[in-house]
Amino acid sequence: MKHRLQRSVRATVTGLAVNALLALVKLLAGIVGHSTALIADAVESFTDLVASVIVWRAVVVAGKPADQNHPYGHGRAETLATAAVAVMLLGAAGLIVLGAVRRIFVPGPPPEPYTLWVLLCVVVIKESLYRWVHREGVAVDNAAVRADAWHHRSDAITSAAAALGISVALVGGQGYEAADGWAALVAAGFIVWSAWRLMRPAAAELMDEDIASDVLVAARSAALEIDGVRAVEKCHGRKLGFGYALEMHIEVDGAMTVTRAHALAHAVEDRVRERVPRINEVAVHVEPHQPRHG
Repeated sequence: MKHRLQRSVRATVTGLAVNALLALVKLLAGIVGHSTALIADAVESFTDLVASVIVWRAVVVAGKPADQNHPYGHGRAETLATAAVAVMLLGAAGLIVLGAVRRIFVPGPPPEPYTLWVLLCVVVIKESLYRWVHREGVAVDNAAVRADAWHHRSDAITSAAAALGISVALVGGQGYEAADGWAALVAAGFIVWSAWRLMRPAAAELMDEDIASDVLVAARSAALEIDGVRAVEKCHGRKLGFGYALEMHIEVDGAMTVTRAHALAHAVEDRVRERVPRINEVAVHVEPHQPRHG
């Protein structure tokens, strides 16, 4: 867990530093170079900056051990951060749409050629950052870090769209000033799609959707390894950040003493956690075995 926390924080803080620099460069270049698309892209980068701060704090909080008020740990902080980043992506898309519409209906002076080179450099940097941060997020199975990675990719997409729009405006000349506005609208659509991809699993986790079937199958198999467990009637779980919390109903001999059944439940809990290390909590409910006929 300590190694996971260190890698997650490193990926997030690196993205934070890069976003801060790129956002400032794009904002200044957009204002001086008369590019609405570049200014809108800078706004999206500033939302990236805030999102990275949220993810950074969430990762730190999620790494705290369970306490009296949070017996299941603080893993949901990562889920909340993922949902917050998705909402911020939607907000950024809305701001980009407003700027793009204004640019389309109220064309201004054409963008300066150097704004195109700024955007091309940004695309390369942000796509590279996305690949690295996403790889780290997958390696430590951290949804919040993966969400932060998608923020970097959305920035690369908006920058690419803005670069395309500026290229059309520069090549087309007079009458094509609104091209970067249309490009920004397309980029906003990609950002909304990215937000949906992030929000869907986060919402499922917050709603306690049952965990993956392979984890449940492994837990059932582990429980049945314990001598005295006749059957596993129910087995459900929910994801809490990096780990899982499980609820299991086992069937034992109805004549078994309470002391023996209690010991058996503890043995099941230990075996399940041994077989599936990511299961942090196992609540075992004991029931009398009911033979099933036919």
